[in-house]
Amino acid sequence: QVQLVESGGGLVQPGGSLRLSCAASGSVFGIYAMGWYRQALGRERDLVATITTGGSTKYADSVKGRFTISGDSAKNTVYLQMNSLATEDTAVYYCNLHKKIGRSGGVDEFDYWGQGTHVTVSL
Repeated sequence: QVQLVESGGGLVQPGGSLRLSCAASGSVFGIYAMGWYRQALGRERDLVATITTGGSTKYADSVKGRFTISGDSAKNTVYLQMNSLATEDTAVYYCNLHKKIGRSGGVDEFDYWGQGTHVTVSL
């Protein structure tokens, strides 16, 4: 199994910054990508940013230019630097780990999730 431990959430004023961290442990072979998703109250869980083990990144349009995802493969850890935070960024942020494991005849894919960390942007 895979364990994901998130940290770094909290309360911040509009325009402020936060840095989220997510450390993976356990059965971490076959990691293809790690990333962050968020779920605001009453809404679906949406992609925020992902990074592959090759360093390719993907961002939601709403966070481009404000958030930066990075990773430390030696530590199996991913970070999300969030700048210029706005009230609409308020949500529970979930760390995701995506595995791809080759097998005879195809590839198996698995997703693992952290427990979530709250980010509240408010005066």
